[in-house]
Amino acid sequence: MKTTVLATTAALLATTALADVNIGNPMAMTGPIPDLNAPIAEAVDLAAKHINEQGGMFADGQTFNVIRADSACDPTAAVDAVTKLINVNNVTAIVGPVCSGSAIAQAESVSIPAGVVTLAVSASSPALTNMEDGTDLVFRTTASDAYQGVALAELAMANGYDNIAVSYANDDYNAAIAEVFVEAYEGMGGTVTANEAHEPNKASYRSEVATIGATSDNLALFSYYGSGGVTLMRNALETGAFSNFIGADGMLSEELIDQLGAENLANAMFTTAASDDSTDAFATWKALADEAGIPAGDPFVPNAYDATFLMALAIEAAGSDEREGLAEHLRAVASAPGEVILPGEWEKAKAILAEGGEVNYEGGAGTQDFDENGDVAGNFSKSVVVDGAWQAELIK
Repeated sequence: MKTTVLATTAALLATTALADVNIGNPMAMTGPIPDLNAPIAEAVDLAAKHINEQGGMFADGQTFNVIRADSACDPTAAVDAVTKLINVNNVTAIVGPVCSGSAIAQAESVSIPAGVVTLAVSASSPALTNMEDGTDLVFRTTASDAYQGVALAELAMANGYDNIAVSYANDDYNAAIAEVFVEAYEGMGGTVTANEAHEPNKASYRSEVATIGATSDNLALFSYYGSGGVTLMRNALETGAFSNFIGADGMLSEELIDQLGAENLANAMFTTAASDDSTDAFATWKALADEAGIPAGDPFVPNAYDATFLMALAIEAAGSDEREGLAEHLRAVASAPGEVILPGEWEKAKAILAEGGEVNYEGGAGTQDFDENGDVAGNFSKSVVVDGAWQAELIK
């Protein structure tokens, strides 16, 4: 009898697990950007909480589960993590990972061959745009660095940097945005005095700084703060090699201020994906985030909420958690026609879809209309240190 009871209990547990809707969420919980990653993961969990509190999935209210794995902002770790999520956890789709190199590697090696949709929250490398050949399985809720690199070049020129040295970490994300920046900057009439790669995670970059520092007072730095960026900037400040610093979101962290001191960052500014805080969608998102204690405007945080909510909407619209055909539904719920759905409005969206209607999600990160490559236009901000903290301003 005891054996029978245990077997029955196990069968019931298995049935319950199968009744849930599971998505995979590979995140950079370790690696070079854990501080940046932490609120992004919280936003994913908040979206899942709203979905489950407002009726769950489908007519019988199945639980929407986020199964997290550590991609460590590393291509090899991401492949391993997503392989387990897809083949062992049997997730319907992937939301994340957060780093471009990880997103590219797992998509090429695992998710695309398996026919599983990936919706990245912050992987912004231009290489994602054209990596598919007719599969339509890779999307993202943040703009490509094909746009951010241009915005950064315009910012450099607007600040009078008519010549600049470029140093970029030798990885998929930083090399790609540096290339876009250089092309755009030179096209605007700027002079690139040096354009050098640096290897991540070195104990010192004094030799690199000395070489490129002799060519310009201005440095465009493309690196992750936790894998060499802080060290390189420290070496540059110690030697007085540069007067001005600009760069992209891999460097935008409180750790930079903590390590280098706010007083030493007066002439530093970095761009990142941003939200237009004048929209109703952002106001709605901010109220939800504030209530949950999540920084609404931090880099890629609204993008993560939007990606999770969108994926749930797509699965709900599909009527099942089958992988096949999900991309078509993802495109449908992200754009017109359809009744506008704002962050947190799961119950409203669920009712519309149940009646055979259409929805159009407008997110905290902005309009999430995917183009033919799965890209969105997005917005960018520039951040500078004011009163000891980063202060962001939307780039119009």
